[in-house]
Amino acid sequence: MEENTKKGNLDPSLSRRLYRALTAGKDELYQIIEDPSMEVLETALKNPVFDENLLLALLKRRDLSEDLFKAVYRLPMVVENRQLKVAVVRNPCTPAHVTMALLPHLQLFELVDICHLPGVTPDQKLAAERAIVQRLPLTPLGNKITLARRSTSAVVEALVREGDPRSMDACLDNPHLKEAAIFAYLNGPNATPDGISMVARHPRWKNRLNLQLAILKNPKSPEVWFTLFLPHLSVNDIRGVLASKKISHAQKKLVQGEMKRRCM
Repeated sequence: MEENTKKGNLDPSLSRRLYRALTAGKDELYQIIEDPSMEVLETALKNPVFDENLLLALLKRRDLSEDLFKAVYRLPMVVENRQLKVAVVRNPCTPAHVTMALLPHLQLFELVDICHLPGVTPDQKLAAERAIVQRLPLTPLGNKITLARRSTSAVVEALVREGDPRSMDACLDNPHLKEAAIFAYLNGPNATPDGISMVARHPRWKNRLNLQLAILKNPKSPEVWFTLFLPHLSVNDIRGVLASKKISHAQKKLVQGEMKRRCM
C-alpha cells in the first residue's frame, strides 16, 4: 500500500481513483489500468468485471511492481488459464519465484518462445531452459528434432549430450551450438559411430582441428575418418593421436601407417 495510505492520510485524488478502480465498468477499466499507482492497479484486480482481456492488457506494462505480480499470481483466472500464465512469465518484471512457480505449467514450445523473447531477462531465460532440459527424457523424438532446430545453446547442448543420432543433424545445424559442446560429446560416453560420422562430414564442423583430433582419438570412430583426416594433420598431431590410450588396435595401425609414410 502506498505511503499516503499507510499514514492514514489518503489523498483525495487517489481515493477517487481507488473507488473508480473498484466500481468502474469494463471499458473504463482499460483506462484505469494505465494508472501509475500500483495501489490503484491492485484495486482494479478486485473489480468484479475485471477479466482475462484486461489482465492481458495490464501485463503488457513494463513498470509493474513485485507486489502487483504477487496479487496477479493469486488470481483464480491465472490459476485456470495457461495463456495468462504465459503472459505473466513473459513480462520481464515478473519476480523470479513467480516465474519458477509458473514454468512447470507451460507447454514445451511456450518455454522455447520465452527463451527467444526480446527483452527476456537472463534469469527468466535460464529458468525456461532448465525447465526444457528437465523434460527432455520424456520428450518425443519429433519434438526433440524441432527443439534441436529452434532452441538456445543450453538446450541444443543438452540434446547433443544425449547422443541420439536421429536428432544429431538438426543439432549440428543449430547456429547457437558451440564447438565445445561437440568436443564434449566426442569425448563422452554417448558418442556413437553414426553420431561421430555426422560431425565428421558436417560442412560447419568437419574442418575444425580440435574436433578432428577428438574423432581420431575415439575408439568408436569409423576407420574412414582416419583415412580422410590423417593426411592433413601435422606430425605432432599424429603423434598425439598415436599416444592416445583409447584408440583401438585397428585404428592404431592406421595412425602408424601414416607416420611411416611421413618418414619415408
